[in-house]
Amino acid sequence: MMILITLSGGLQDAYTYITRAGVFANAQTGNIVLLSRALFLSDWGRAFSYLIPITAYAAGILVAALLRHRFQKHNGILHWRHIVVLAEILLLSSVSLLPTSVNSIANAIVSFSCAMQVEAFRKARGHAYASTMCIGNLKSCMENLSDFIVEKKEGSLKNTLYYALVIIVFAAGAGSGALLSIALGIPAILFSSFLLLLSFILMLRRS
Repeated sequence: MMILITLSGGLQDAYTYITRAGVFANAQTGNIVLLSRALFLSDWGRAFSYLIPITAYAAGILVAALLRHRFQKHNGILHWRHIVVLAEILLLSSVSLLPTSVNSIANAIVSFSCAMQVEAFRKARGHAYASTMCIGNLKSCMENLSDFIVEKKEGSLKNTLYYALVIIVFAAGAGSGALLSIALGIPAILFSSFLLLLSFILMLRRS
């Protein structure tokens, strides 16, 4: 399931950058840098286009956290993470219907969805990881490699390979997302929804 979630994360970022006017959906650090640049150049329209996904991302984190607090102790079939994935599928599918004339809205929806995913899926097999960005995974990968080289710490090589795999999967999602976005344009985001649907099915089978 981690592979499907991470592939989807990489695809979403490539999609918004290529199809939706060069805005990152996942990497809000990049958007903050571009926002600051636009502000210092007095390019107010461009600045606003970057402020929207940043604000939507923050809102997505908040909503997912509230869902966790509300439904974490729920003992029924649906876990709070199921709700997050279902919401993501619906939100991302809706983006496939939006024309380029409303890119700001599309980017806001994707950023909101990405943020919910980041908050909901923070661990896999006991390892902290991020499914929609690479910087933290790269840091963890190199830290574990250092532990293996210097201390021969038990499990550190396995952890190194695990984080390397996560980075490769994300890159594969971004690469395939780029190709799909170039070939299909706006509907390419539906492939991300499909990956999340497969993840949802796997989650139900495990619950």
